[in-house]
Amino acid sequence: MSDIETLHVNILDREYGVSCPPQEVEELRSSARLLDERMREIRRSGKIVGVDRIAVMAALNIAHELIKARSELANYDRITEKQLAKLNEKIERALASARQLDL
Repeated sequence: MSDIETLHVNILDREYGVSCPPQEVEELRSSARLLDERMREIRRSGKIVGVDRIAVMAALNIAHELIKARSELANYDRITEKQLAKLNEKIERALASARQLDL
């Protein structure tokens, strides 16, 4: 297990030790910064009290954004597939016309 590091991150003024592979350290740091920022925003709003509730709300907001981004990406994939199919169709028609001219 020597390829696992313990990274110490601060989230809402509390330190947490998190184990992760070396190649994921930067992503984990970025994730911790994002979570810390979101939790601070929620705490500043003053509408939610308690670290547990703040953490849950931040997690829900981030999960919502992830689901929305995945949905948008899937939509872009569908659009791209349709555009590629149309382009392929045009290419096939052009090749068929070129073959007929060669005859």
